[in-house]
Amino acid sequence: MSSLRKGIEKIEIGLKWDPSPMGSPPHDLDLIAATYEGDDPHGSPAYVVHFDSRSPDGTITLNRDSRTGQGFGFDEVMTLELERLAPSYARVVVGVAIQQDEQEPGSAKVFGDIANTAVRIREGYTDLSEHDFGVVSGASATTIAEFTRDADGAWSFQEAVRGFDDGDLNAFAAAMGAL
Repeated sequence: MSSLRKGIEKIEIGLKWDPSPMGSPPHDLDLIAATYEGDDPHGSPAYVVHFDSRSPDGTITLNRDSRTGQGFGFDEVMTLELERLAPSYARVVVGVAIQQDEQEPGSAKVFGDIANTAVRIREGYTDLSEHDFGVVSGASATTIAEFTRDADGAWSFQEAVRGFDDGDLNAFAAAMGAL
């Protein structure tokens, strides 16, 4: 039996930033989505989508991946087709991490170091959230959104901006579930 309440179905997340100054290493920000099973919604992710990847079932896709922030509009774009996710998945957490230059130890970048950062989360033409990372300016990674499925199967959105100091992608992906 289907519910009359459909909830959120398809989401587009856009991320943008300005390129680094001439002669400096490039700023590389990455959208990351972690999907969690219903029996362990705050544990380890079932899978993580980042860089140039997509989910195994094709419901979460990184459509545009930038390593420099060059271009017009949003530099990275991710699509989440929540209505197509298998019923076993109950939660998706989306975040942003700054790739760190491992060649220069001690030179970790934080959001406050990168000019004109912005993220937009929308369903269709409706903006659900927009911000500039000002509240997490001292962090090198942050969660930005949490999508949860209720007992009727409808998805809902909650803005979830929470900064992390660990720019290591694997450590950040593991910590996202604790949100």
